[in-house]
Amino acid sequence: MNERSELHRIFQTSTRPIIVCLCGSSRFYDAFQRANFEFTMAGQIVLSIGFYPHATSQQGYGEGVPHESAEKAALDELHKRKIDLADYVYVLDVGGYVGESTRSEIAYATEHGVPVCYLSQEPRADRLP
Repeated sequence: MNERSELHRIFQTSTRPIIVCLCGSSRFYDAFQRANFEFTMAGQIVLSIGFYPHATSQQGYGEGVPHESAEKAALDELHKRKIDLADYVYVLDVGGYVGESTRSEIAYATEHGVPVCYLSQEPRADRLP
């Protein structure tokens, strides 16, 4: 079964709100905020990253906050636990960019049977029939 048909099945049979986990580079603060809004307004539960170390100073929340490799590894593992809770993953691949951490999250989701959708591809998961 392909990911689109799996998502279609999930959307058609779920008796609770669908849970989406957003993945992508923390530099895409605006894309995360837009996706969070759109999926929430579509009635989905949104799981996202916890802070934005690459955000600009106007956006705040993590800009310039250093985190060591041990903290980075812990944050990556925490995000994979969010993937465990999700019905599907939505990758914010703005401009086609997918970094190392995001590639790891995509591989993790795929290995665990969690469907993966991409911003750069249509149709969007929240607009499936």
